[in-house]
Amino acid sequence: MSQPALVTDTAMVMAAGLGSRMRPMTDNCPKPLISVAGTTLLDHVLDHLRKAGVGKVVVNAHYLPDQIEAHLAHNSHGLDVQISDERALLRDTGGGLVQALPLIADDPFFCINADNWWSDVGENALRRMSDAWDADSMDVLMLLVPTEMAGNTQGTGDFDLSVEGRISREGPKRARPYVWTGIQLMAKRIIADPPSEVFSTNVFWDRAIAAGRCFGIVHHGRWFDVGYPAAISMTESALAGA
Repeated sequence: MSQPALVTDTAMVMAAGLGSRMRPMTDNCPKPLISVAGTTLLDHVLDHLRKAGVGKVVVNAHYLPDQIEAHLAHNSHGLDVQISDERALLRDTGGGLVQALPLIADDPFFCINADNWWSDVGENALRRMSDAWDADSMDVLMLLVPTEMAGNTQGTGDFDLSVEGRISREGPKRARPYVWTGIQLMAKRIIADPPSEVFSTNVFWDRAIAAGRCFGIVHHGRWFDVGYPAAISMTESALAGA
């Protein structure tokens, strides 16, 4: 029996960063090609997208881009993969979205960072997000995990979440109950009026939060931050049940 269609057939994978937190592992290897439990971070994301039913993927590349391109040429996971080439300028996440927008076929679309590791319990998390999407009320839908359940996290939480599912982060910096997983659904209309060529997606999030159009749902499975060297072995030990 076939799965019901997703709200989108397209995803963008953020893979252009310098991987500074992951040094020295990234001295000669882009962070998305570092492996956890025998699978590269990039392949892990692509496999989740394929299993959910996504068909088209845009991957941005800046640091050691030839390695990213060569890997994808032989490891597309049956997906239609295009490269958003940021060789000339590393644009940060917001600028990367602006450059890639002409390549993104669907509206909304998934946008996923290539430095997290997650597993599902029950329904596929990406399908849960698709089912929860409401174009009339949402510009952004994030997958969140309770801070105390966030594996290897080095922070104190990113967001508050209302009973209605709206995300906020008002007031001074403080411990917050939810960590963003690096996984989101976004409407194209929010990718507009860039402040510069290089800027963070926080610009778009702040607009959506101010308009009451930034929402979150809580992940049912496990999630790990794998953005720094020690997190690799810690994640592998947790996955092995050690």
